[in-house]
Amino acid sequence: MMMERQRTSSHQHEVLTMHTRVRRMASKREMYICSLPPVAKQHAAEYLHENEEKRDSDICHILDWLQGQSHLHARRDPVNVVRFLRGCKFDLEKTKRKLSNYYELRAHCPEWFSQRDPCLPEIQELLQLGVFLPLRRRDSHGRLVVLIRAAVHDPKKHRQSDVFKVGKMTLELALEDDETVSVFGVAAVFDLSGVTLGHAMQLPPHVVKKAVHAWQNCYPVRTKSLDFVNAPPHVNIVLNIFRRFMTEKLRQRVHVHGCSLASLHTVVEPELLPREYGGTDGTLQDLIDYWQHHVTEKREWFLQDERYKATS
Repeated sequence: MMMERQRTSSHQHEVLTMHTRVRRMASKREMYICSLPPVAKQHAAEYLHENEEKRDSDICHILDWLQGQSHLHARRDPVNVVRFLRGCKFDLEKTKRKLSNYYELRAHCPEWFSQRDPCLPEIQELLQLGVFLPLRRRDSHGRLVVLIRAAVHDPKKHRQSDVFKVGKMTLELALEDDETVSVFGVAAVFDLSGVTLGHAMQLPPHVVKKAVHAWQNCYPVRTKSLDFVNAPPHVNIVLNIFRRFMTEKLRQRVHVHGCSLASLHTVVEPELLPREYGGTDGTLQDLIDYWQHHVTEKREWFLQDERYKATS
């Protein structure tokens, strides 16, 4: 009986010590304030193993670890840390690996992560074309749906690295705008209208491998589906290169719809889509104008964000 009381007392002391440590650390750091609606909180708890009582200590654990990683010039705000924790289902070791991968990617791929001034002519041109367009409303699963117009640019004029850069800039801004994206993830719709051999030539295997690595192993957002529309008959030749570098789980999330908008509407509700895709939520130009303006007005944020990367 005495031993049982001692064990209970010891456990309570450990819990109190942990909470005291978290409170002391939190007093010196910016506190995480959850902005999730109840349905997102429930989803995060059920599917991402997010424990509200333990979350602050998990944040502190990652921040302590980052403190010892002198080569990682990483963002230390709690919202960003939680984003990575959710992307790894609160597995602390996986979170550390993903953080390392992300900031190393930013250092090793300057063609994607430097010169990110949205006012640069090459960036403005691609924003005007609408190469990467998150839809304004979430789908029935709570996911952010992103329309990726993969062949709207001119491969003789526009660099594929700049196309990827604009996509990553827009995605990062969408993540900043809405915390629920870190909970429900992203559904990507690739429009292959007008795809040519020139577009395919911009995607040699080493570029494809790097792009897939970024999605799978670096970004703190879960890719829930990859749907291809207006796809030519030979699309699988290119897609098979992408599949080669994907995990089995991600390969299972790839779906090709040919030119059937009806097929697309089985996975993305028409009321979310612009009219050009058989939807009812405004026009494609409305969406392009929104994201061009929004990315451009965040110029200072992008310029400041460029400094976060691994160092040698």
